[in-house]
Amino acid sequence: MTSTGTAVATQTYAIIVKATPEAIWDAITNPDQTDRYGYQGRVEMELRPGGAYRAHPSDAMRELGAADVIAVGEVVEASAPTRLVHTWNPSFAPEIGDEPATRITWELAPADFGGTRLTLTHELHDAPFTATMVAGAPGTGGGWTFVLSDLKTLLETGSAMAG
Repeated sequence: MTSTGTAVATQTYAIIVKATPEAIWDAITNPDQTDRYGYQGRVEMELRPGGAYRAHPSDAMRELGAADVIAVGEVVEASAPTRLVHTWNPSFAPEIGDEPATRITWELAPADFGGTRLTLTHELHDAPFTATMVAGAPGTGGGWTFVLSDLKTLLETGSAMAG
């Protein structure tokens, strides 16, 4: 992770998944797949520059009073199955307040010894609460570590850790 002052400005996560880039791409971009891992919310995006990004809550989040859309953004780049860049502006925690939208980059490349290297880079400039939350600080959920671990588990075993 790269740090600026006390807030983490950029967080980078890299994992190796025993799956093809196409299978991983489908899992992160297909709304029928995005609700199968992590926080189990449906994500919809228009895979073109300028396309809309919308994240919806899981049923459990709805039962707790979550709005129908919990994060919005814009697709910056979509190059299937190797690179996806989009902005992300969550609204599910009041502490986020006036923090600006952040930027998420997903990169997929062949890994040594098989599988695919998935690298997620989250640029969090001027968004210290969001940075703390997605890093998985106590009381904020598991963050990207949880989401990526659950994605890997789902793709490699057919079952997610969650749910």
